[in-house]
Amino acid sequence: MTGVRTKVNRVLLTLAGLLLVVAGGATLAVGLGVKPPSWWIYDDRHEVLLTEANRTRWRDEGWWWPVVIAVLAVLLLLALWWLSAELRRHRLAALAVDTGDGDGAEVRGRAVEDALGDEAERLPGVDRARVLLRGRRDSPEVKAGLRLEPNAGPRETLEHLVGQGLRNARGSLGRDELPAEVVLKAARHKAERVS
Repeated sequence: MTGVRTKVNRVLLTLAGLLLVVAGGATLAVGLGVKPPSWWIYDDRHEVLLTEANRTRWRDEGWWWPVVIAVLAVLLLLALWWLSAELRRHRLAALAVDTGDGDGAEVRGRAVEDALGDEAERLPGVDRARVLLRGRRDSPEVKAGLRLEPNAGPRETLEHLVGQGLRNARGSLGRDELPAEVVLKAARHKAERVS
């Protein structure tokens, strides 16, 4: 779910950025003397962005200012919501662990990430591992990125991680399930000379 949100967020940011760059670049080009197409909103480099007639057309209408303020308020709230979503911590700070005595315990998310990362780096063929915990305290999810050595087999590495590392983590945390997303990448290496 977080992957879909991240992709949607990136697409929206990209579209908004492209729209602003195209509109600003086209307006700048017209201002520098480039002849605009017939459908463009500005015809001449000396034309103002908003004429006085456009700025004052609806000013005397009773509905105008409430609508303008409402639209700007909604845009501001959407922008603040988007900013807070970007600044929100994506890491899980702590996990709830069922100790069996009814009280429970709390384990730092960073400690679990480090333990899983260390165990993944000890797997054969793994050059480097990065592990993040996401989700909620009572239903964590693992996101792991493994950089594989050139001779490593992706299937074997993934089977070792699931069969060994994630099984140990589930046992340590007292969980039946620990969903994981694993991204495998090959380590770059120099070409070897063949003679």
